[in-house]
Order: sequence, then C-alpha cells, then structure tokens
Amino acid sequence: MHRLSSVLLIVPCLIGAAAATTDDNNFVVIRAPRIALTHVKVIDGTGRAAVATRTIVIEAGRIVALGPTASTPVPPGAEVLDLPGHTVIPGLVGMHNHLFYAVPPGRPDEYVTSTRTFPRLYLAAGVTTLRTAGTFDLAADADVKRRIDAGQEPGPELYLTSGYFHRAAGPPDAARIEKLIDEQQEAGATSFKAYTSLRRDELAALIDGAHRRGLRVAGHLCAVSFREAADLGIDSLEHGLFTDSGIFSARTPDRCPDPSALAQIMAGVDINGDTVKQIIADLVENRVAVVSTLALLESLAARSGVVDVRMRTVLAPQIRDRWEQTSVGLADRRAGLAVWERVLTQEMAFERAFVSAGGLLMAGADPTGWGCCVAGFMDQRNIELLVEAGFTPEQAISIYSANGAAFLSVADRIGTLAVGKQADLVIIRGDPASRVEDIRNVVIVFKNGIGYDSARLIDSVAGRVGIAEHTNPIMQLLANTGLHPILVRMIFFGGTALVVVILLAAIQGRMARRRRRRT
Repeated sequence: MHRLSSVLLIVPCLIGAAAATTDDNNFVVIRAPRIALTHVKVIDGTGRAAVATRTIVIEAGRIVALGPTASTPVPPGAEVLDLPGHTVIPGLVGMHNHLFYAVPPGRPDEYVTSTRTFPRLYLAAGVTTLRTAGTFDLAADADVKRRIDAGQEPGPELYLTSGYFHRAAGPPDAARIEKLIDEQQEAGATSFKAYTSLRRDELAALIDGAHRRGLRVAGHLCAVSFREAADLGIDSLEHGLFTDSGIFSARTPDRCPDPSALAQIMAGVDINGDTVKQIIADLVENRVAVVSTLALLESLAARSGVVDVRMRTVLAPQIRDRWEQTSVGLADRRAGLAVWERVLTQEMAFERAFVSAGGLLMAGADPTGWGCCVAGFMDQRNIELLVEAGFTPEQAISIYSANGAAFLSVADRIGTLAVGKQADLVIIRGDPASRVEDIRNVVIVFKNGIGYDSARLIDSVAGRVGIAEHTNPIMQLLANTGLHPILVRMIFFGGTALVVVILLAAIQGRMARRRRRRT
C-alpha cells in the first residue's frame, strides 16, 4: 500500500504540475544601484504644466533627485539614460482594471481569466499599480499577485477586489453578506464589488461590513441610485452618471431600469440642471470617488477609428476573427448606436463638472464590453479621451496617477514624481503634453526602480489574449486549441481520472502476479 500511495501522490504532480516559473528578469532592461535619466521632459502627476530638460536620479528604488539637468549632478557610477525627445510621467494607477477579458461578441458566459497576459499588458502600458474592481476568479487573481510580489512574474502592484455581490433570490440577508465578506477577505480581497441588482439594504450591509474591517466598497450600481449609495457611505462609484438610476424619474426603488431606457435618459439629461448638480453635491460632500471608463463607452458608440490596431497582435488567432467580425458588424450599425455617442459626450461633461465641484475622479481600463479592447491599451485611450473631455494632458495623467494613489492611501509613496517617492515612472518617446497620442509610445516602465521593456512585455503575449489561462501546462495546451473552458476541464480531469485508473489496474495486476508466484 505504501507504493500505491506514493504513485497516487506522484500522478497529480506529473499531470497537474504548475506552469514553469517566469522570472521577471526576462523583461528587465535596466537594473542598477543608481540610475540617472537626463534631458527628459517631466509631467509630475500633480496636474501642473510639464517642465523640460530635467534629470531624475533613482537610487535603491526611490527618486533621490529631480531637477533641471544643468544643475542636477549625476552621481558617480550611475547608469545614465540620456533621453532628449522623451517624457517621463508617474506610473499609472488603474482603478477599474480587471484580470479577465470579454471574448467577442461579449456574451456574459464568455469572460476568460487573463491573469498571465493582462498584468504584462498593463505594465507595458505604464500601469504600475491597479485595483481589479471585480473578478470571476479571486483565487487566480490572488495567485498572480503572489507571483508578481515574489518577482516570478512581471506586472503591476495589485489591489484585489472581490467577486460580484448580487441581489439575493429572497429577502435581503445581512448574515449572508457578512459570510461572503469574510470568505472574500480571507481569499485576499481588500475591496468589494457591489453590482447592479443589489438592493439598498444589501448594499448597506456590505458597506457596513467592509468598513468595520477597514476595507472599501466599489459600486457598479443600478437598483440603488448614486445619492442613496452616497448616503450609505459607499467609497467609489464606477463608470459614471450613465449607470445612475437616480436620473430616471420613473424608477422603482431597489429595481434596475432597462439599460436602454437609462441610456436614452442619459443622452438627454441636463448636466447643468438641478438633478445632476444635487447628485454631484452629494457625492462630493460624502467624499465618494468616481471612476471614469470613457474608452468602454466609446466602444459602445462604435466610433470610427476606435479599434486599436495593436489588438491584432495580441489576440489569439481564433479570437481575432471573432473580434474583426464584431467590430465590422458594429460599424455597419453605427447609426443605430448614435445614442451611445451622445451618452459619451454627456459623461465627459459630467466628469468635468464633478471635478470642478471638488470631486475625486479616477480612471481604469475595464476591458469588457463586446471584447473591443484589452488591458493597457484601453488605459492609454482613456487618457486621450479625458483630454477630449476638456482636461489638459497633465490633468488627465494626474487623474490616472495621483488620484488613484490618494484613494488607495499610498500617495506618500506613489502617484507623483517627487524626491523620496518610489521610482514608479514611465518613459515615453515624444511629448504627450503637446500631443496626447504619444501616451502610447511607452519605451521603459520603472516599477520600484526596476526598468521593464514595454515592447518585450507586449511581444510575450502575442497571439495569446482571449484564451482561458491556466497555471497547469496541460490545461493551457488544451485551452490553446480553442476548446470551450468547460470542455478543457472535462478533458483534463477525465484524462487524469483515466490515468489514475490505468495505474491502479497496473499496480493491482503486478501485486496479483507476485502473490501467484509466492503460492
């Protein structure tokens, strides 16, 4: 029996071995005790105007000097990157950045875990810190966070959000919510995601339970209005005004209006009217942050030119075909989607008004929708759209860096470029302060003073986005064939069981032969 037990222990190791560790050194382009970046333009993340011809000195993972190149000495022995024609910005802080992808055409049952590809794409785009803002697989998110923290995988610093809190089938049940909070916190969540169907009493229980544990709640709401949520003490509201049922005069409490009806209302709402002014006032008074996801809205409007050509490189071939077909189909129906163009314009106006009133606006990729966009690329597009909304490039970058850091209570460490701060920064070829589209030209991303090659990170996921990701190499090989995730699991676990049965039969046969020889 000892030998049998040994074999049964070995089988899962052979068949279910985890994927080989990826050392993030494979993507490091510069790592040195002292590094000097000279002759760069600096956008420091405070919202102030960019300044030219600066030197940044990094030592032991922190910024130790930042000033005019002419008067900022380079320390002896420092590795120097002379970068005229380049701009340095703070590492971006993405506040709605999932680790899953909506496979085109974006059906709810076709979200695939992307914990290997998306962290690399986020980092490649300059996102050095992110909040996941909801997940379908918290265990997978927690696993990749451990790998990143251990230096086994490249990616941003992750703040994990729970799975989605939905309305219960029966009456509101505070005990059920408390139990879910405990389970999700134990699994690694530091914030919780309230979703559209959640009722006021359920949201109140979630917020109360989270706050008693020193944790926070993010809400993509519908059944509960923004003003109601603010009164309950919610911490952040996702996507913006177009999800607020409070603008719908005929709403039923604790019921989510039809989304198409809400879009029509949003398209016609007066952003300068009393209703919206009161919503903004309540959010600001209760210190509720808003998370902008303009690129997602733009994709719903099927704007001409919205498709990012870099998508073709990173998508898996079988997914790329579906993505192309969906994007062409939406383009053909653009006239019927005009309401979403108006919603986008209205949302931009709301975000400007919210910031003007003193509100904390943050931003994130939210790579969902119809599968239009992926991690990282969508963050960069969001910055471009914030500028289209009326913010300066410097203000847009501050929204995407300093504001997220302030919300996460780490502004003393990241979010802006200043002496003493952690060296999370992004080197960009060009000048996004005068041409915001240059935000896409990321060359090197520094995280904690270590420089990662952006192009190498993107190349490492070429042809892989959209395929379900597994730590198990055999399951990953099956997924790479394009099989549905359920089939992958059935084949893998069925195959594992078959191998165990065959091994057991072989062992029993061998033992039987030995017994016969003894007799």
